[in-house]
Amino acid sequence: MIISCARQCFTVMKSESIVSKMKDQILWTALPAFLAIADHGGLTAAAQHSGHSAATLSRHISRLEQHLGKRLFLRGAQGYQLSPEGRALLPLARRMAHDADQIERWTADAPAPPSLRISAGPWTARWLAQAIAPQDISWRPSFVSAITRTDIARRAVDIGIRNARPTQSWLAGQKIGTLRYAVFARDPDVPGWITMTEDAARLPSAQWVATHVTRSGAPVSARTNCPILGATLAAQGHGRIVLPLFAGALTSGLTRIGAPIDALTSEEWLVSHHEARFDPQIRQALTDVRAALKGKPA
Repeated sequence: MIISCARQCFTVMKSESIVSKMKDQILWTALPAFLAIADHGGLTAAAQHSGHSAATLSRHISRLEQHLGKRLFLRGAQGYQLSPEGRALLPLARRMAHDADQIERWTADAPAPPSLRISAGPWTARWLAQAIAPQDISWRPSFVSAITRTDIARRAVDIGIRNARPTQSWLAGQKIGTLRYAVFARDPDVPGWITMTEDAARLPSAQWVATHVTRSGAPVSARTNCPILGATLAAQGHGRIVLPLFAGALTSGLTRIGAPIDALTSEEWLVSHHEARFDPQIRQALTDVRAALKGKPA
């Protein structure tokens, strides 16, 4: 019986709260209609200036009068004239409209969320760009797709995703996973290899391919300085390529050929400056990035 009474009390309180919110909504949505009619002396003129139909304005006024329990307008052949209650409400409504306008201006002038710079390899940067939705974070991402390491110590970036534990004393790191690599191609019969040029040639996966090509004499069928472009070439049948397992899963048209390459397996670390990590915004960004990377396919 006690549980039943408590449940009934909670239901009543919840209903009262809903009714209160509905009344507040009626007040805020109807006041502009009240001001428009008061300023223009009738529904037709108010409708022309407000952009709402006369029927909509009339409906708002009826709801407002019902909500307040007062008659705000005297309706007659000459249109709508303010009643004594309406004249008393008019300065209060103008004040509320002014305050609402000030709040809207203040909201529009509010500072933008902070922009935080995140460096990662091309594939990890692409994953983060797809995994982090703007409505889920309180900061603005500024991605740096970098094959070489960026300087966190001098704050070139705020957060870095790296393939090894940081050894410098001024850096803090969190291990977030393990990266495994394998050979991918459109199908197992594709013979040639896609190799990397420029900075991309320094990637461990690119060096593995270069060594394999040299030792085996396998043909090079295409070259590129962009690993993502290389995956696209592989999906079109131009050759084989070595990719992180999650990158192969992201690229339509690729098939994994063989087991993961043990020599390329590496740890993945989330790195920041050891002092900056205590900044609330960077700490939140670290949490968001870590959560996004946890959802990455193994």
